[in-house]
Amino acid sequence: MINEIAIACAQLNPIVGDVAGNLAMARKARAEAAGQGADLLVLTELFIAGYTPEDLVLKPSFVEACQDAVRELAADTADGGPAVLIGTPWHEDMSTYSAVCLLEEGKVSAIRYKVDLPNYGPFDEKRVFTAGPLPGPISFRGIRLGVPICEDIWDDEVVECLEETGAEILIVPNGSPWWKHKHELRLNIAVQRVTESRLPLIYVNQLGGQDELIFDGASFGLQSDSSLAFQMPAYVEAVSLTRWSRGSDGWRCTEGPMETLEDNDALIWLACVQGLRDYVGKTGFPGVVLGLSGGIDSAICAAIAVDALGPDRVHCVMLPYRYTSNASLADASACAEALGVRYDTVPIGEAVDGFEHSLKPLFDSMPADTTEENLQSRARGTVLMAISNKFGPMVVTTGNKSEMSVGYSTLYGDMNGGFNPIKDLYKTEVYRLAAWRNANRPKGCIGPDGIVIPETILTKAPTAELKPGQTDQDSLPPYDVLDDILSCLVEDEMSVAEIVARGHDLATVKRIENMLYVAEYKRRQAPPGIKITRRNFGRDRRYPIVNKYRDAMPAEQDS
Repeated sequence: MINEIAIACAQLNPIVGDVAGNLAMARKARAEAAGQGADLLVLTELFIAGYTPEDLVLKPSFVEACQDAVRELAADTADGGPAVLIGTPWHEDMSTYSAVCLLEEGKVSAIRYKVDLPNYGPFDEKRVFTAGPLPGPISFRGIRLGVPICEDIWDDEVVECLEETGAEILIVPNGSPWWKHKHELRLNIAVQRVTESRLPLIYVNQLGGQDELIFDGASFGLQSDSSLAFQMPAYVEAVSLTRWSRGSDGWRCTEGPMETLEDNDALIWLACVQGLRDYVGKTGFPGVVLGLSGGIDSAICAAIAVDALGPDRVHCVMLPYRYTSNASLADASACAEALGVRYDTVPIGEAVDGFEHSLKPLFDSMPADTTEENLQSRARGTVLMAISNKFGPMVVTTGNKSEMSVGYSTLYGDMNGGFNPIKDLYKTEVYRLAAWRNANRPKGCIGPDGIVIPETILTKAPTAELKPGQTDQDSLPPYDVLDDILSCLVEDEMSVAEIVARGHDLATVKRIENMLYVAEYKRRQAPPGIKITRRNFGRDRRYPIVNKYRDAMPAEQDS
């Protein structure tokens, strides 16, 4: 029996499907842990595959490659260095599991399977994995380690089983995506399990962006009395050593990092930056290009892109038409200068005039309407895609969640592109975060200090400038009203009656509800974007495109 153990926690950024690269990353982390004097290195859920692998798990050759890589890593442990806990898909007895393997003394010495497979929001694990049996602890150098996997601690059954069968320390490998207020939720869940079991807990979480999901790391530990034992940083790759001692009342952490997590706005900004950086980097684009209109949405996207990639990898393009104001031209230029990016101007007048000339025989007897406005947006989208095709950068789209909710966007126009860093931010949040970034330069961000979004962009009325004197509020309620209604409808699934009871006008609520539903077909064709809220469009909120349901007020139902 030993009374001291050093456990290294690795919050790293694996790439889904890059089995060889993830193996190399695990080996590098093990070498770092060995240098720190660790007895055990803990890697995250499905690390060798990358998380989440989705339907890759249904491909037998992929699962076999993951298992072969784990066995290779196991062979490394014959050198007497740290043992390794690593997450992997594992196929056995005609079933595929989400597993964690203990690697020591040159072999896979123990395997535990995930019991509680999440099947909500962004998770679809019951489609691809078989649920494992309730686990017992793993014996490691005289210590009985309980290894629940991620969702296994969100209910009490697995931890209760581990406590009853003699576990002494809980080690939880996680692939837990971040969204607003997720830290508090995770900590509350972990505290519940520790309070019930009276066992200390180590929570090791993945880092990095994967499609729409963002993983923040922020790994932590709890003492058996539920007090914080250690805290690793958010959005920083790290292999951190923790030391544990056995006493009369069980195991206690005696050494570990104690970082302070950022406030909510900083975490949202860092999520947008990390998500865009990883999407561009992991897909192999050399950089990004976006239309810089002089408005708030494109300005904040440009700032996020510079913080993520640096100014040399961000190309901003002004695409003026006859309705583009001098103020917008000046604001876009000032924003580009503040960010230090390449900035070009490509007028779209000839392109729009060409479309209108070609369509004149068909449209001649009809008044101008949104059709002609959309031609402007689609001309801009075509120009940006041409730049992308010619020079290689990915087009960043700039529509916020308020616009995406009500269809205030143009298919094959401003929705053209590969990724949208603000897709899950409401317009009021965009303004707040832009002002926050002007006053703060977050850690790990490459962009400049100081004001990066000119104050004139923050103070002017938002407008698409598709016709003379146009503002967003010509066709939408004020954004503070709109965003509250949308949050009620999208995040909380509140009824029209409940929203009206909050003080909103009935006709406005019904109109926004209808706009939300009829825009579903547009959202299905939108590029991916980082999940920031509990319910983003895509993975979390899956409404039918053909949908005639509309909520009714009680009085309407009675009639």
